[in-house]
Amino acid sequence: MEELPVIDISSAVAGAPSTRLVREIDDACRSTGFFYIVGHGVPQQLLQRLDALAREFFALADEEKVRIAMVHGGRAWRGWFPLDGELTSGRPDRKEGLYFGQELPVTDPRVAAGVPLHGPNLFPTRPAELKGAVLDHIAAVTAVGHSLLRAFALALGLDADWFDRTLTADPLVLFRIFHYPPLPAGDERWSVGQHTDYGLLTILAQDRSGGLEVRGPGGWTAAPPVEGSFVVNLGDMLERMTAGRYRSTPHRVRNASGIDRLSFPLFFDPAWDAEVRPVPGVEPTTPAPDDTAPRWDGRSPHDWSGTYGEYLLSKVGRVFPELRDDVLPEPAP
Repeated sequence: MEELPVIDISSAVAGAPSTRLVREIDDACRSTGFFYIVGHGVPQQLLQRLDALAREFFALADEEKVRIAMVHGGRAWRGWFPLDGELTSGRPDRKEGLYFGQELPVTDPRVAAGVPLHGPNLFPTRPAELKGAVLDHIAAVTAVGHSLLRAFALALGLDADWFDRTLTADPLVLFRIFHYPPLPAGDERWSVGQHTDYGLLTILAQDRSGGLEVRGPGGWTAAPPVEGSFVVNLGDMLERMTAGRYRSTPHRVRNASGIDRLSFPLFFDPAWDAEVRPVPGVEPTTPAPDDTAPRWDGRSPHDWSGTYGEYLLSKVGRVFPELRDDVLPEPAP
């Protein structure tokens, strides 16, 4: 598998995706479903500040971090989880993390109604500045998501505002900060196992330590950090909506760098109650041989229909089974 492409999206950020950009997006989505973006307009100082504050938080003792444990977030599904506290394919990941999302007050109708994954965030007392850095990052990268989808729509032969009219006028935006301690020499475990993402787009900032790998028709390849870029990959809903024309590509992480690794994925997804339907006029594509392998959880997004919220609940319940039993309306099927 060749190196992942680096795509300048400045024309989309300016509001008018260029013909070149639309072609490059379409090529990347058809081939790998993974690419780097530059020209996104997010200041590097914003990420540097977030990185420094996140490292300060993860350096705290677990006894302090547990004050904002996810169990305190309830159905909003926010807060901290410890090392080995998240599962992929039923196995604990060698990472700890913080879960955030759109900051919603308890008076928001969705929060008042108990809609899962909606609500206020949990922020630590120390460092106090982490709250502002997280919310600033979410706002900036969410704007990038809207810009990207304008180019995606044109690549699919749609009006530029098609996604915002049908799925993402009020997207579900979830943000994570993951801390991967270095694996000891000879340790064959994965920091996070092979998986695909659930929604439309993941927009990932990663530090300089590396460790991300992507599976394509030629096998696994590294996706090392590129200065000033985000990594973008497609989720299950975009693959389903395009009948396999665009790919939700499996990926995994092993931190063998000898130093702590941080990553900052933002998931830009359909509205919670959006009915996820095929893109008009897109013909089914025969999957490449690599894509016929079983999914990480044994299920294909092509064998499902319903709202995005229903799909998402069926996934997150497998990641945190104990929390699922405590806070979700009913166990995931």
